[in-house]
Amino acid sequence: MTQVYDRALRPVGLRATQLTLLQALERGEGITPSRLGMQLAIDATTLSRTLRPLQRRGWIAIAPAADRRERRLHLTPAGRRQLARAQNKWKRIQVRLRKRLGRGEWRRLMVALERVTAAVLDEGPDPRYHRRRRKP
Repeated sequence: MTQVYDRALRPVGLRATQLTLLQALERGEGITPSRLGMQLAIDATTLSRTLRPLQRRGWIAIAPAADRRERRLHLTPAGRRQLARAQNKWKRIQVRLRKRLGRGEWRRLMVALERVTAAVLDEGPDPRYHRRRRKP
């Protein structure tokens, strides 16, 4: 599924995971990376690796918060324009997939995805991602 969205977003230079981050930043302007990771159920390493190219392209900015130990994420004007371009591509693929699956199957898929997401979020972060693995 991700490959379908990645292919649709390729002309605007984004991957599906990056689009998700831009959308989340639009809704949660000034969010901390840790809060963003919790909301999206993404571990810190993956989040950092996914944010880096967005920052290099000038689509997001990372600024210190009032508490200098924290950082806040913001969409830049270029990031907002990029998000708009990507959302147009995303909407087109959504329409095509909905037509192929049909209304009932699409609805079942969305319910299943919501349930999986809720289950993952209810479990909390996987402790394996928060400690170093020891070599046997």
